[in-house]
Amino acid sequence: MLSHYSATKWGVRGLTQAAAMELAKYDIKVNSYCPGIVETDMWDMIDETVGKYQGKQKRELTDELKNTYVALNRTGQPEDVANLVSFLASKHSDYMTGQSIMINGGAAFS
Repeated sequence: MLSHYSATKWGVRGLTQAAAMELAKYDIKVNSYCPGIVETDMWDMIDETVGKYQGKQKRELTDELKNTYVALNRTGQPEDVANLVSFLASKHSDYMTGQSIMINGGAAFS
């Protein structure tokens, strides 16, 4: 049920690399962040919709994914992603471009 969503995430990674190469001559850096399971309304909808399709109770899918695939064994919080975005918007990331940074608690997805 998430093939189209996954395909667009890969598209963003390709666009990030291409845009970084094209815009570097203007000293414009292009990076992207790739969140995993983050406790948001969107994830709640995914959990409910996909879980129902798979015959699972609410939060059962989230717990299963978290316990199976996420090394840190917890879901992300919006602040986890915001901290990375703050870094990317700061001078501390001046030598970084064309990168897609996983912010997913060490999830076993590439």
